[in-house]
Amino acid sequence: MQSSKPRVIKDFEKLDAQIQEQIKLAYPYGFYDSLIHFYNKEGQKVSALPFETDEKYYMVRMTIAEAKAIVADDDDFDEDGNLKDDIKDDYENKYSDLDYMSDYIADDSGDDGDEDE
Repeated sequence: MQSSKPRVIKDFEKLDAQIQEQIKLAYPYGFYDSLIHFYNKEGQKVSALPFETDEKYYMVRMTIAEAKAIVADDDDFDEDGNLKDDIKDDYENKYSDLDYMSDYIADDSGDDGDEDE
């Protein structure tokens, strides 16, 4: 892991659509439980969602209320705030070739006991 990656602090809605999709896949049960807090250069406490790619380390600026509103207003999430299974499958297929996404995508395929050894 590189420590010299550029750090990008940005609002969720200003991110590229592909990064937004990857973040949804990385946090399929909503964002607010994963927010971290830090102080900006003006000394104000800020909350953000961390997300790391091969090239950048994103700090997606949002409050708990904004995190809940983003999920509530997004059709990719169900009424319980979870990423819909069909959307999750689509995003997993779309982004499975990105090495850094393996840190976020859980491997559910081998834990169902259906396979013979």
